[in-house]
Amino acid sequence: MKFPLAPCAQALSACVLVMAAGAAAAQSFPTRPVTLVVPFAPGGGADVVARILTQETARRLGQPMIVDNRAGAGGSIAAAAVTKADADGHTLLFVTAGHAGMKALYSKLAFDPVGDFTPIIGLTTLPIVIAVNAQSKYRTLQDLVDDARQHPGRLNCAGGGGGATVTNLAFELMKSKLKLDIAAVPYKGSAPAITALLGGEIDCDSDAAAVVLPFLQSGKLRALAVMGAQRSPLLPEVPTVAETVLPEFSASVWYGVLAPRGTPQPVVDKLHRALSASLAVPEVTQRLGALTAERMDSGPAAFGRFIEAETRRWSDVIRQLGLQTE
Repeated sequence: MKFPLAPCAQALSACVLVMAAGAAAAQSFPTRPVTLVVPFAPGGGADVVARILTQETARRLGQPMIVDNRAGAGGSIAAAAVTKADADGHTLLFVTAGHAGMKALYSKLAFDPVGDFTPIIGLTTLPIVIAVNAQSKYRTLQDLVDDARQHPGRLNCAGGGGGATVTNLAFELMKSKLKLDIAAVPYKGSAPAITALLGGEIDCDSDAAAVVLPFLQSGKLRALAVMGAQRSPLLPEVPTVAETVLPEFSASVWYGVLAPRGTPQPVVDKLHRALSASLAVPEVTQRLGALTAERMDSGPAAFGRFIEAETRRWSDVIRQLGLQTE
């Protein structure tokens, strides 16, 4: 005679089946190329770091990794696309620090930047550099600040890709604290902003050191300051914002990887192991170090907590500054 399972036994049986299915998914994953959606244009800091990591991670996963650049709206276009993908680990989002301010900045988002994603790994942090054209009259950040105060509204500056990017938010916060009237010029990514700066279309740009460094080394741009708490080892002669015009000010770029909500934990763990191992490869470490990137390498749970904390921080900044984009 067969007896019906008690409710608790039924629940336990269902739990075992789910765990078994997740383990099976991880064992076979990936079954096709993995797409890493990057929310900014090719050539920017996020794109450069993503491509360095995908080369090594693809080898570890045994499948190609495809970088899909979907620029625009401060990263929300890319993020929205990933939320609609199957939660099987084959579509991932290369997330930047600006992701933390997205919900506060864009009031009509159709998704939750925190709740609709599964954290995979926090990858690296990078300093933010305020740069000008090498032909600019500004030799120091104080020069730029003084000119902005003498001529309110005349200067035009970019903050990397604009929108919810932390390079833009950090510059806006600095402007607010210093009471500067400098027009913010938005771009779809770091590369277009740098092109505008090189062409003399804007007066300055606040961007990740990974983007600015090659142009500093070639003599086409000049660094006025870095926004981190300490000077960058690759730019030791460049002072911090805190040293020059705004004591205790600090902000930095960070990069990580998210998956759609509901991605099985065994798949999340496999992706984390592959990406973490890639960060530890000497060649990758060297290439990222050349971009001023410092290894973060936080696990899924720790990265989730970090994103929640950053979201609170930058959402508060956005509300305080009254920023919002429709």
